[in-house]
Amino acid sequence: MALKLKADQVLLLLLVFVPITLVLEYVVHASATTLFLTSAVAIVPLAGIMGKSTEMLAEHVGAGLGGLLNATFGNAAELIIAIFALRAGLHDLVKASLTGSIIGNILLIFGLSALLGGLKFRKQVFNRTAAKLGSTLLLLSAVGLVIPSLLHYLRDGAESGAAAAGAGSGSLSLEISVVLIVCYILSLVFALRTHADLYQGTGHADGETHGAPAWSKGKSFAVLVGAAAVVGWMSEILVGGAEEAAHSLGMTEVFVGVIVVALVGNAAEHSTAVLVALRNKMDLSIQIAVGSSLQIALLIAPLLVFLSYAVGPAPIDLVFSPLEVVAVAVSVLVVGQIADDGQTHWMEGVLLLAVYVVLGLAFFNLPG
Repeated sequence: MALKLKADQVLLLLLVFVPITLVLEYVVHASATTLFLTSAVAIVPLAGIMGKSTEMLAEHVGAGLGGLLNATFGNAAELIIAIFALRAGLHDLVKASLTGSIIGNILLIFGLSALLGGLKFRKQVFNRTAAKLGSTLLLLSAVGLVIPSLLHYLRDGAESGAAAAGAGSGSLSLEISVVLIVCYILSLVFALRTHADLYQGTGHADGETHGAPAWSKGKSFAVLVGAAAVVGWMSEILVGGAEEAAHSLGMTEVFVGVIVVALVGNAAEHSTAVLVALRNKMDLSIQIAVGSSLQIALLIAPLLVFLSYAVGPAPIDLVFSPLEVVAVAVSVLVVGQIADDGQTHWMEGVLLLAVYVVLGLAFFNLPG
């Protein structure tokens, strides 16, 4: 309980970076790097507030619709950041943030959860059937994201990049996006209706709202909309300084997307997964980690493909760099192995974190 309160207090304290960012942007006219860093920190507590308001709103509408709300708004911060990056034409940054969110959730966050929970409990168990379904869906999503890239490099590898990519990858990306979204919708039907009993162990995020007066429906909705609006404001500033910040900090745009932007959008949700693992609720922890990655791959990525035709200077496709393809494939295979036996311990957490660090180092050393 105390740990949760401390986490909430830290998030509230970080809200001070919202006015700091606005002053630096509109009064001081600070450098793009400074604005990138302060806006990134400002988005973290705002994403947490969006998650909290979504949970409160879910309590008013019942388990089924509540689960749908949580699934829909779980990655809203990442979606907002990606939309502003799309508007700016930063396709590499958008794709990198998608990759980073997928591998960050199933390697970094599940790894931290397994490590810290395993140090407290010798063995933690979870529903093997639900976990295996999640890992199978992740494998499907990996196929959906890898095939356009593989086809592009096989067919057009000898030609120079963008023109060749755009020639045949756009329509294939649209078609695969439809398949991914249909699978995502059906997975919600499975989890919320036909096989909801498999997910009953997950319950509420951590039970901390029990005994405390819940927000009203109106307040929950107002806070959600208000936080989303401010996230959009901060995202516009963050995206505006991304390229210059990457240069001045000695990072590539891909590394910024895979590591920095992905962590910013997921930080608040990440803390919840770790906290529930410390309470021996590994069922919920793995559902948060794997479920968030699934949502990115099966919903956010294809949704951005469709949105790019409306908000971007040019459509985006699902052609990822070879390293991004390898990173997603390796992450999915590793988490599938761990989900196979329905239990985890601290050493598995170490192994997941080790894979994430290795991939992070590879992205950092990727030529610009």
